[in-house]
Amino acid sequence: MSSSDVDTTNPRSGFCLPWAASALFGTAMGGTAWALTAWARAYCDAGDDAGGRLELTFLFPLVLGAGAALGLAARATARILTRRAPAALRAVLPTLLVIAATVWPAWWLFATRGTLAGYPGDSGLCPATNIPPQWPAWLPA
Repeated sequence: MSSSDVDTTNPRSGFCLPWAASALFGTAMGGTAWALTAWARAYCDAGDDAGGRLELTFLFPLVLGAGAALGLAARATARILTRRAPAALRAVLPTLLVIAATVWPAWWLFATRGTLAGYPGDSGLCPATNIPPQWPAWLPA
């Protein structure tokens, strides 16, 4: 058996895949949140000046790293919580926890840094809250 084969009889085989997926998902959520934030600022012309762009440029690597770290921390927490749980729960809880632990901060970043309420945007495309009209009303920002 080569080192790339997954041995289904050994529970430790292929062990790093869920961890890598958690880190990758966290990084993707951070990148998505950053992209939404940059898009909202540019669309509403609120915080899209040189200082706002510098802030977003500085935040980019931090957001990606934080997303990856949150994904890994959520996976580790779920692993500890489900140590003696049934197999179905051990399979589902880590995934749900990684999703919740990375989506919530991504939404928070968009809501606090992307929609700068009261910032004098002059594009005329957004209300005073600087929330783009395309943003779904059922999802708070």
